[in-house]
Amino acid sequence: MAMRLTLTLALPRDTFSVPVVRRVLADAMATLGVLDECVSDVTVALSEACTNVLRHAREGDAYEVSAGISERSCVLQVTDKGAGFASDDLGRADAHPESEFGRGIQLMRALVDDLHFERLEAGGTVVRLVKELAWREGAPLRLLAASLEPVTGEEADSGQQTAGG
Repeated sequence: MAMRLTLTLALPRDTFSVPVVRRVLADAMATLGVLDECVSDVTVALSEACTNVLRHAREGDAYEVSAGISERSCVLQVTDKGAGFASDDLGRADAHPESEFGRGIQLMRALVDDLHFERLEAGGTVVRLVKELAWREGAPLRLLAASLEPVTGEEADSGQQTAGG
């Protein structure tokens, strides 16, 4: 069995929701032992995705952020009910340096390992961001995951158990 933390937040389409979701995710990742640089990359990319919801989703609609944190990666999904778009080519061209808009998707692409957009048939968009994680020494998630590893045949025969068992 693998150790995994899953969070889901249903949020109003309100500017206050962005720092709230960013803080919840940053606190969870830091508590589990993710390196600060990874936490920063993930939370900045998440902020950009949420800001896009505020700009492009329908007025009054809620949106949802889900995060799955495992030993290997953090997988985020930001789902809205806006008009939607589905282009994995977005953000690949360079935005003009003085442009107020158009750099968020480029920034997300630079900060995460995989970025995917899916347009929903019922309306809306799912933005999926994946970041491979690096850990502090003695990271709690890794220690907990080690305690979930199954007992080997040799250990079972001798009556020994793995850490936490």
